Amino acid sequence: MSDNGIDHAQRVIAQRVPGRAPRIGIVLGSGWNGAADHVTDAIEIAYADLPGFPAVGVAGHGGTLRVGRLGGCEVALMIGREHVYEHGRTNAMAGAVRTLARCGVRTLVVTNAAGSLDTTMPPGALMLITDHLNMVQRSPLAGDALSQNSERFVDMRDAYAPDLRATAQGVARHIGLSLHEGVYAWMLGPQFETPAEIRMLRQLGAQAVGMSTVPEVILARHAGLAVLGLSMITNLAAGMDTLALSHAQTLAVAAHAAADATRLLEALMPELDAVQGGNP
Repeated sequence: MSDNGIDHAQRVIAQRVPGRAPRIGIVLGSGWNGAADHVTDAIEIAYADLPGFPAVGVAGHGGTLRVGRLGGCEVALMIGREHVYEHGRTNAMAGAVRTLARCGVRTLVVTNAAGSLDTTMPPGALMLITDHLNMVQRSPLAGDALSQNSERFVDMRDAYAPDLRATAQGVARHIGLSLHEGVYAWMLGPQFETPAEIRMLRQLGAQAVGMSTVPEVILARHAGLAVLGLSMITNLAAGMDTLALSHAQTLAVAAHAAADATRLLEALMPELDAVQGGNP
C-alpha cells in the first residue's frame, strides 16, 4: 500500500466525516459486530470507497468503516477484516491500519473469535490477549516498500500494551464481567487445527487459537499504535470436545456471547481514551 493510497483514503474519510477525530480504532471480528449497533451519530463508509482497505469475503464479517461515538467517545470501527487464508496476502490489512493511524487513531482494539485450549475457559467466555504466537511465521512487513522510509525492525515485547490490559481488567471487574487472560496462537487456516496441533500449541503455552489478528497487531505496532486484543471463545479446540468444528458453530456461539462483548467494549471506550489522552 503506497503513501498515495493512504493519502487518498485519508481524504475520503475527512470528506465524509468532517471535524471528527477518533483516537480509538476497533477491528470487529466474528461475534463482535453487535458493538456497531451501539455507535451513535454514525457515518458509514464502504471499504470499496477506501483505497487499500480489505476485500471481505467471510460470513459474519461486513465491509464498512463506521465512524461515530461508542461509550461517549469518538471511534472508528472496522466492521470486518480480510484473513490471510482468503487470498494469501499477509499485508491485506496494511492500508486500513495505516490509514487509521494517519487519521489520528492512537489505539487499536483488535477482536476475534477463537478456540479455547484451556478447559477452564469455555465457549462464551471472553479473553484478554496478553501475547501471541505467530505460528504461520509470516509478516505483513516482509518486502514492505514503506519500510524503506521507516523502521523495519519492530519491537514486539509489549505488543499488547500492559497499561491497556490493566485498564480492561479494571473495567471488566467494574461491570461484573469475567475476563480471562492468555496467549493467542495464529494459525493460517481455513481448516481447523488437528488434535495433534492443539496438543503442540498447549505445550507451547497458548490458551486460545484463531486465524486472524496477528497481522493487524504487527502492522499497528509498526505504525506506532498501542494495541488491546480481545478474543471471544466460541469452542473448545480439536480433541478437547466431541463436537465437530464449523464456522456455523462459531457464529452460533458468538451470537450468545455478543451482549457481553458489546457491554465490555462500550464500557472500555472512555477508559481507553483517558489512558491514551496524553499521547501525541
